[in-house]
Amino acid sequence: MCGQELIMKASAVLDVPELLTTAEVAALLKVNRSTLSRWRSAGAGPGVTWLTANIPRLPARRRRGVAPTGRGLTIRKLPSGRWFAVLKSGRAYVSGRTFDTRRDAQAWLAREQAALTGGVDPRAGRSTVRMLLPVWLEERKHSVSAKIYVADAAVVRLVPHSLAALRIAAVSDREVSRALIALSRTGLAEASVRRFGDSLSSFFAWAVRERMIPTNPVTPTRVPKASTPRTEMYPFSEEELEELYGRAVQRDQRLADLLLIDAWTGLRWSELRAVRVRDFVEIPLPVLVVQRAEPEGVQVKGTKSGRSRRVPVADRVLPLVRLLAAGREADELLCVTSSGHRLHASAFKRTLAWASIAQGRRIHDLRHTAACLWLARGVDPVTVQAWMGHASIATTNLYLHHLGTAADRAGLDRLNRRGHTGGTRSVVESQ
Repeated sequence: MCGQELIMKASAVLDVPELLTTAEVAALLKVNRSTLSRWRSAGAGPGVTWLTANIPRLPARRRRGVAPTGRGLTIRKLPSGRWFAVLKSGRAYVSGRTFDTRRDAQAWLAREQAALTGGVDPRAGRSTVRMLLPVWLEERKHSVSAKIYVADAAVVRLVPHSLAALRIAAVSDREVSRALIALSRTGLAEASVRRFGDSLSSFFAWAVRERMIPTNPVTPTRVPKASTPRTEMYPFSEEELEELYGRAVQRDQRLADLLLIDAWTGLRWSELRAVRVRDFVEIPLPVLVVQRAEPEGVQVKGTKSGRSRRVPVADRVLPLVRLLAAGREADELLCVTSSGHRLHASAFKRTLAWASIAQGRRIHDLRHTAACLWLARGVDPVTVQAWMGHASIATTNLYLHHLGTAADRAGLDRLNRRGHTGGTRSVVESQ
């Protein structure tokens, strides 16, 4: 009996019109598949009708040990008792995995099929996180600011080795949460961990756009709360500011003047470094126009809020600002050292011996000092919000809480009133 007759007889027995696959033909003829391949290439052997894209194959339900799960999907039970799932696109093999239970295999196939239907190629998810981070950073370099890119580049250094070694398709929210917790335990500040999480989320969002994974595993995670107390504002009082200025003058007159100007204008350090001579305007009012920022190591960019603002120059520092602008070109930097160099925080603190004269304050506390000076002199919070460039009035209200509300002062007056017995009634009322 020739091969063609065997095939047709087998089809008649099975009562199906479809032809058999190559493997099934080889089993019927009791030869290897390689022998069939040689027959096909040489045109020899029995008359075997070969499967092509136009000839349907035998339905999956007719094959022993194979369970149908949908188009291009099969699940097979292995001799070990485990279940092997195969994902196919048409007749092309895409990927396969082994599972302990049939339910796990079906769940995996369902997820992969949904991803494949949505345009995600599971084969692209085989690359590890470590391999893909440089590719992402190369594209990121041309789409974000230099400051954000510097923060994103730190992901390569901060990502745990266990996460970096995983295939990107295998990363779940559990692995991301473990990475965030591990960074928090190293003593990294909560803000830094949060920034790492944002960069990691941008990386996986890029992988979603590139059709490597169906969803972003960082989205459902939360940054763990920091165990260390948050650094509070520690502004100078007006008397303390004058004492600080006097100590700074003994070390460097120009830097001392800049210190005082910053404490009366409330500019961020990056904004102070970027102010130009033409930004100082005296008509109709003496103000500094704040419209750019220049963090150290980063190119000039817009302010934190993205909007420009006008900050008044008080009489206490007006002569100092005029002295800085006198005889200088409009596009020159206004706030520079006595030698004309750009400001740098490390050199500024080193020259003034900031650690010994500032009594534990930071340079940023000079900005807090300005807000407290304005509010203490009766400037309304909405105006202070505009001068400080706060996006929300709630941020400005933090300074009111620091200075103390009217209720705080009224309560303190009652505590300091003489004749209180310790109860809710005074001595006079009890008599």
